Amino acid sequence: MNAIPFGMYVPGDSILHRLDPRVKMGATLLLMVLPFAVHGLAGHIVLSTFLLALVLIAGVSLSDLGRTLRTVFWIAFLMFFLYLFTTPGEPLVAVGRIAVTRQGVLSAGIQIYRLCLLVISASLLTFTTSPVQLAHGLEAMLFPLERIRLPVRELAMVLTIALRFVPTLQEEIDKIAKAQRARGVDLSAGGPLRRARNLVPIFVPVFVSAFRRADELAMAMDARGFRGAAHRTHMRKLYLGLQDLLAALVVLGLALVTIWLK
Repeated sequence: MNAIPFGMYVPGDSILHRLDPRVKMGATLLLMVLPFAVHGLAGHIVLSTFLLALVLIAGVSLSDLGRTLRTVFWIAFLMFFLYLFTTPGEPLVAVGRIAVTRQGVLSAGIQIYRLCLLVISASLLTFTTSPVQLAHGLEAMLFPLERIRLPVRELAMVLTIALRFVPTLQEEIDKIAKAQRARGVDLSAGGPLRRARNLVPIFVPVFVSAFRRADELAMAMDARGFRGAAHRTHMRKLYLGLQDLLAALVVLGLALVTIWLK
């Protein structure tokens, strides 16, 4: 199996796949907040172990998860660089006025760790929840905002479509990059400015393809009579079952334990 692109839904029959999308979205938000709320080493170990267990339960291989984490490599590198040289503290290496401190190394490592947990939590949601379920769950969670005339259905549809097109655009970029390399274009040659210019033959076709796909999708939805009417019904209704309640209690219990541990 090839690498699973970020945002791609992976069909399965695990416990996570069968949970209510509202529970999964709420749990994901809580798991994305916990890395910033937990300050003890024991709490971080418990949180990391819990996320690793969820990955194994969802049936996602560690190699595929590692490839997914590579999508935020440059963001992590930039964060590491900034925290490494801008955090005051005990200097380890100093060149003139620029110094690498012990606190800078620790802060950089903690921020990258938090970023990885954010990506893993978001990936688990998209891996185990189809775009239709995401739209339905998001619409149900935002339903009270309709009282202030917020277009909840349209907003949920737009967010779901945007999330659905992330893996499609990734595949498109990969195909165009391979086609350019086959034509003799060296994308990694030269300095940073030249490499940035080498990316122009990739991103211009990607933007053109994205606008074409958006236009085709709009025409298809219009041809099928899609309307965000207030009385639009759903084929499947969402119900909270016993396993959903237990899952919510487990995540809440995890949050209390990890915050309490010092």
